[in-house]
Order: sequence, then structure tokens, then C-alpha cells
Amino acid sequence: MEPWLREILRCPVGHHELVDAVGPDGTPELQCATDCGEPGCRRAYRIEDGIPVLLADEARTVTG
Repeated sequence: MEPWLREILRCPVGHHELVDAVGPDGTPELQCATDCGEPGCRRAYRIEDGIPVLLADEARTVTG
């Protein structure tokens, strides 16, 4: 992903910065840098063929 694009991407729900992460199946994803929606929860968005899928309905919830 191009660095300039990476810098402007934001969570469509909480408008937080997104950071690189790895999903439970080992695939790359983007996660909210801060809690999103409720304390202790962040949203994670999968990346398909190098394109982030920033759809709130398809986001995975990360707790912890």
C-alpha cells in the first residue's frame, strides 16, 4: 500500500487512525489505533488483494 494512502485512511465509524495488524488467520488487516464504539474494543478491517475493505458491516471486533 502506498505510504501517502496509508496516512489518510481512517476508520469509517470512529474516524480513528488505522494501524497495520495481522488477523487471526495470519492475513494482513488494518485496526483502529484507539477504542472504537465501546471501551476495550477496536474494529479490524481485512485487506483483499492489497485493498482495504473499510465497510463497517464487515469489520471484525477486536477486544483486549
